[in-house]
Amino acid sequence: MEDLHAIIKGCTGNDHKHQKMLYERFYGYALKIVFRYIYHYDKAVDVVNDGFVKLFHNFHKFESRDGAQTEKLLMGWLKRIMVNTAIDELRRRHMLPEIGDLPDHIWQIADNNLAADQKVLYKELIEHVKKLPPSYRAVFNMYVIDGFSHQEIANALGISVGACKSNLSKARAHLKQYLKKDEESTEICNL
Repeated sequence: MEDLHAIIKGCTGNDHKHQKMLYERFYGYALKIVFRYIYHYDKAVDVVNDGFVKLFHNFHKFESRDGAQTEKLLMGWLKRIMVNTAIDELRRRHMLPEIGDLPDHIWQIADNNLAADQKVLYKELIEHVKKLPPSYRAVFNMYVIDGFSHQEIANALGISVGACKSNLSKARAHLKQYLKKDEESTEICNL
């Protein structure tokens, strides 16, 4: 934790060495966040880099606290910046779906608190989320995975709260169908 406080202090002072350390420490985390919105690997990397530029440009706004909460606060702030940067990119591209895949080594940079089976389930969930239409996918990611409120999503995407709730409901229905098909195909394979 001491190390993170030194990195944060260095980033606040616009020290490039500490910025590089923060970038390397949270790059995999940021890429997984962005990849839930933008599925082309090269484009996702560009968005992550843009997000880190925004993060470092506004680092003076981050309120560091002593104690164990610092890393969680930083990760939450980084998550919000990455989601907003990805949404901005989707808006520029008129939310066109992209096709691509994250290399397997990115999934190995997973949260140390997750068990191996949770990492596999997460990856499978993301594979199904990728199949959703872009508007459903964005709302699902923002609400279920990233924890935004309906009002925040509506504001970010420029839609009504009702449309947000409707898109979330439809996304969940699609995902249930995908999971049901997976379950049925698993049962057939086990026969």
